[in-house]
Amino acid sequence: MSGVTMEASSILPILKKKLAFLSGGKDRRSGLILTIPLNSDQTSMEELSATLDYLLSIPSDKCKARGFTVIVDGRRSQWNIVKTVVLMLQNVIPAEVSLVCVVKPDEFWDKKVTHFCFWKEKDRLGFEVILVSANKLTRYIEPCQLTDDFGGSLDYDHSDWLNKRLVFEKFTKESTSLLDELTIINDSEKSTSVDKDKMTDGAHLPSFDPETVLQTGHELLSELQQRRFNGSEGGGGGQAAPAWCPMEEELLAQPQVMKLLDSLREQYTKYQELCRQRNKRAQLDEIHAKVMQVVNWLQGPGSELLKTHQMIGDSMRAAQALQQKHEEIESQHSEWFAVYVELNQQIAALLSAGEEEEVVELKALQQQLSDVCYHQASQLETRQNVLQAAHAFHSTTQELSQQLDGLLGMLCADVSPADGASIQQNLKLLEEKLQTVEAGLSSLRQKGTLVLEQMCGQSSWSLEEEAESPPGEQQDNVQHVQAVMEEMELRKQRCEDMVDVRRLKMLQMVQLFKCEDDALQAVEWLSELLDALLKTHVRLGDESQETRTMLDKHKKFVDVAQSTYDYGRQLLQATVVLCQSLRCTTRSSGDTLPRLNRVWKQFTVTGDERQQRLELALNFHTIAERVLQQERVEVESLDEVDSSGRTLLDRLALPIIFPDGSEQFFGTPSDTAATAEGVRERLLLIEERRLQLQEARLLDEEEAVNGLEGRLDVIGEELSEKEEQDEEEKEAEHQDEDLERATQDC
Repeated sequence: MSGVTMEASSILPILKKKLAFLSGGKDRRSGLILTIPLNSDQTSMEELSATLDYLLSIPSDKCKARGFTVIVDGRRSQWNIVKTVVLMLQNVIPAEVSLVCVVKPDEFWDKKVTHFCFWKEKDRLGFEVILVSANKLTRYIEPCQLTDDFGGSLDYDHSDWLNKRLVFEKFTKESTSLLDELTIINDSEKSTSVDKDKMTDGAHLPSFDPETVLQTGHELLSELQQRRFNGSEGGGGGQAAPAWCPMEEELLAQPQVMKLLDSLREQYTKYQELCRQRNKRAQLDEIHAKVMQVVNWLQGPGSELLKTHQMIGDSMRAAQALQQKHEEIESQHSEWFAVYVELNQQIAALLSAGEEEEVVELKALQQQLSDVCYHQASQLETRQNVLQAAHAFHSTTQELSQQLDGLLGMLCADVSPADGASIQQNLKLLEEKLQTVEAGLSSLRQKGTLVLEQMCGQSSWSLEEEAESPPGEQQDNVQHVQAVMEEMELRKQRCEDMVDVRRLKMLQMVQLFKCEDDALQAVEWLSELLDALLKTHVRLGDESQETRTMLDKHKKFVDVAQSTYDYGRQLLQATVVLCQSLRCTTRSSGDTLPRLNRVWKQFTVTGDERQQRLELALNFHTIAERVLQQERVEVESLDEVDSSGRTLLDRLALPIIFPDGSEQFFGTPSDTAATAEGVRERLLLIEERRLQLQEARLLDEEEAVNGLEGRLDVIGEELSEKEEQDEEEKEAEHQDEDLERATQDC
């Protein structure tokens, strides 16, 4: 591949004008097609010459040997410019031009002049010049090798081509320079050993980043390979096209990119190995120095900081101050521990790839560093645990003290609740506070024990370091913790005794309010029973059995009311006893008891009236049913039933008169009317029975009269017959007498 004599970046504004371009198309002799698109503007011959010089520097000598076919597009230009360009080709590329195709416009120039001029200059030019229309250009070049400007199918993007040339040239320049630098660096390393002081010298660093240059080359190669693949599919035409695309193979120099990438990767790999060896040698000395620096600080100033801070404080604020101081100490240690972690990682990395003589030294350093760091970290953790336990202990002590103060204040306050619910709430709150105190004291014991254990652990490693705490310092800490725990125990016991007394008093008050509330409830229940008796106990039954059942239920109902009244009386008596015990007045003595007695008297009067009405109804239904069931009834019985029913109706019409003089009726007027209607219906039955009895008697009398009349007729007939017989007998006697007389006479 021929070297590039100029760079696209140096004439970039000219190349952007697209005065000439290599589209990648080929003529039938496989020669490249150079296209010069002229336009109506004045074309600068200097710029066109520079463009042609650059384009002709790109193809290889082998490619140039096949010759160029130049297409001069004069459709939008004048003949003198076309002629100048054609003549200029003789000076720029005389040997490489095989054919010049001048694309003529539709309104053609003077045919004689143009034809004569090119024919006259043919031998001097050294190449053939033909005038052809755009649609006739396919006679000399295959359509697939022409761009769409000439009716072909070859895809060409000048901006894309120019961008890729810029990338290619930039990569070639950078990769060549980088390759030379890496070769020098690698070769110099082989000949002489590098001094340790020069390991990070900038003279051994390349001018370009190898990773960036390699990435640029790979992206460029990928793009070139993609274009080659796409171009090989569009090479079909009248003539068999080669399997590769000349645009990428010869113009964009894909092999050159691949060769540069291979060489660059090889030298960069050697350079990386060289840098790794340098860094490894530098790390060994650096790690050793840092390890000793960490060890010396931890065993010196770090240990002194811990030895001079042993107190736990006597309050939560003091413990917090000690914790803040310890955090500062930990912060100082953290910086060295971070160095330890980093050193440990570096040592581990070197151990995995180190030489045998280096491994022994690295392991010794690692072990020494780990022992010192772990020991110091253990001391820090122990001290931190002591301070945390002390802070928790002082915090719990302060919280427990506040809880005890709150409980004592509650116990010293007077108890004057408004009702039993508030007493229950206060009692519940008192119990909760006591439970909270007990839980707080239990927590204080646990945390105090933990503090003592932690301090014992702190003393043990202090003795191991032969640096005991100041005389009496640890003993003072222990005595302070024990004294605080004993004081809290005594305060809790005193409050507990006061809670027992207050609990008893509050329970009695709860019982007092409970009795008063239950007594009021008994009054309400009794009032509800009275209301139910007046409003719902109206019916008297339609027959004796039903009335008897209702009478039994009424007695049970009265028994329930009696039990409720007795229960209320007992509760009121209990309130009197509790009030005497608590030395307070009760609300029930002036209000609840009179209400209870008043409601009970009203219920008694109402219940008695109800029972009397049921008894009257039972008597009425019993007599009525007996009368109605008998076949022969005496008038006196009917009169008795009628009298009993009238009495019951009169009783239903009367109101109930309470002891205070007020009146009340059972149920509504309609309920009373319905009950009275039932009684009247039965009285109607009795009246019907009375009428039936009267009719029966009249029938009997008529039958008796009719019987007497018949008897009289029979008697009359018998008397007539007897008279006739007597007459006959008399006649017979007369006849006998006559006969006798006659006989006698005879």
